[in-house]
Amino acid sequence: MKESLRQSMAWLHTWTGLLLGWLLFAMFATGTAAYFQDEITRWMQPEVAGRPDPVVATEGAVRFLQTTAPDAKRWFITPPNSRSATTQVFWQPEGDRPRGSRRDTSATLDGQGHRIEARETRGGTFLYRFHFDLHYLPVIWARYMVGIAAMFMLIAILSGVITHKKIFADFFMLRFGKGQRSWLDAHNVTAVLALPFHLMITFTGLVTLATLYMPWGIAANYASPDSFFEAVFARSDEVERSGKAAPLAPVGAMMRTASAEWHGAGVGFLSVSNPGDATATVSLTRAPEDAIGSRGPALTLDGTTGRRLDASVSKGAALETESVMIGLHAGRFAEWGLRWLYFLSGVGGTIMVGSGLVLWTVKRRTRLPDPERPHFGFRLVERLNVAAIAGLGAGLASYFLANRLLPLRMEARADWEVHSLFIAWVAVLIWALVRPAQRAWIEALALAALLFAAVPFVNALTTPRNLFASLVAGDWLFVAFDAVMLLLAAGFGWAARKAARPRSARVKRRASQAQETVVAA
Repeated sequence: MKESLRQSMAWLHTWTGLLLGWLLFAMFATGTAAYFQDEITRWMQPEVAGRPDPVVATEGAVRFLQTTAPDAKRWFITPPNSRSATTQVFWQPEGDRPRGSRRDTSATLDGQGHRIEARETRGGTFLYRFHFDLHYLPVIWARYMVGIAAMFMLIAILSGVITHKKIFADFFMLRFGKGQRSWLDAHNVTAVLALPFHLMITFTGLVTLATLYMPWGIAANYASPDSFFEAVFARSDEVERSGKAAPLAPVGAMMRTASAEWHGAGVGFLSVSNPGDATATVSLTRAPEDAIGSRGPALTLDGTTGRRLDASVSKGAALETESVMIGLHAGRFAEWGLRWLYFLSGVGGTIMVGSGLVLWTVKRRTRLPDPERPHFGFRLVERLNVAAIAGLGAGLASYFLANRLLPLRMEARADWEVHSLFIAWVAVLIWALVRPAQRAWIEALALAALLFAAVPFVNALTTPRNLFASLVAGDWLFVAFDAVMLLLAAGFGWAARKAARPRSARVKRRASQAQETVVAA
């Protein structure tokens, strides 16, 4: 073997990072935003305000469901929490599948159980789903693509650690204005700064869909995947209606019973089976924000008496471990300080992937026979870098702008918010393909900066919850959102300025050389 281990790992690191780097960049960026998905949804529904009491809100939701869907097979209620101001309800009609659209069987309620007429939006939930389900693709295909990308990412991280000789010494080196050296410094610093986070988030991301990527254990022990999930996640409240009407016991008392069982932890999810019938049961699940595990313990109570039917039981070490892994990945347990640390680490990961993509072209340009006229493959990578980095930024800003600018009663409004993101993204890709690479970088980054800067101003023109009013009212969520938009605008603007500087420097050098030639003559 002629090459050393480090040289082999360098080759592996380079190509695993490049081949799916554009997808990884989108996954990191949207996954990072998803750590504040509830806050993004609240910003995208400015009509919703207040901090309702979860127990009162759940009791109001039960009254709403008793009027709206008294004969449903099952009710599902997600009470408000410290991050969400609304109650989400969904009901399953009798039969195997819900009839009609999702809108016909779901509602968003306020703290008293009244339907909120807020603008239709997918909010932060879309960003969360996109980072592992993508969009416009069959979900199964998307998840396989995401899984392959995550595996490549894990290989890139491990091979990067092996190939880097001075991994800790270079952590303290961040030199600006040095061309390739600056890109390498940026890549190294963001990689090492949150290296444990990058390893954790990549590995746990694979664990969340482990049964999809490694189904052989299920195939060897169960007749079908459905039988596996039925055995592992079987419901204890699946009973037929008796036909004997009976009122539902107060859910507030049930929630307090569950909270006492969980040492003060709140209820994150509540389902009622056979509501209005003597066989009704109520299942309460602990809120994910009260523990690391994503699947909290559940308590099942008799729906007519409130008597406990069974206690919380462990599903086994394997499922408990998986629950903790998923909880670590999603970070729903994190308080504000830790949540911001998750977010900043995700930003570092996004910069790490983006700087690695740019570094690939910076390093190879100097090795080309004619750097000013590179071959097709090199030009394609350059253009895809512009679209992946600046294009996604412009798309995300367009998503937020569409939320404020689209008509409130527009048909399929939430879908068109999402379409706006991809329209802007594809537009930047087309622009990058037809423009010189240097100009494409400058113009696309400047566009992303302008769009992000426009978000707070458009918000001020279209809603009463502008930056000044939010500061006066202490509405810190809206203040923080506008501040982040302005910081992103500043970041993209700074990047556009840096992208323009090398070109202007070359022009000045050429002018200076021409002037010296004239003087010498």
